Amino acid sequence: QVQLVESGGGLVQAGLSLRLSCAASGRAFSTYVMGWFRQAPGKEREFVGYISWNGVITYYADSVKGRFTISRDNAKNTVGLQMNSLKPEDTAVYYCAARSAFSASTVASEYHYWGQGTQVTVSS
Repeated sequence: QVQLVESGGGLVQAGLSLRLSCAASGRAFSTYVMGWFRQAPGKEREFVGYISWNGVITYYADSVKGRFTISRDNAKNTVGLQMNSLKPEDTAVYYCAARSAFSASTVASEYHYWGQGTQVTVSS
């Protein structure tokens, strides 16, 4: 069992940066693929990116590629999402999720544990 808690959300102007963090409790964090997803009002939950269990592999949605960076610190049981050059269309609730499997995934239903989410609002 893994509990996930996101933090770092807030209101930011377009073009600026924000960093989200996700703290995990429970065993075997270092064995999980960690993903970030987001959900805007009235829209489906959307894949943002993932990072492999050892941090070697990252993969991003086209909409955030080159602007967002995922990192993890297995010693501290944390994963981060650095968001640069934010746009109003990045406004959403952001969720971190853990997948208890060796292979990564971009599909929300294939993640086993979820945080409660943190709101990010980007003003124009």
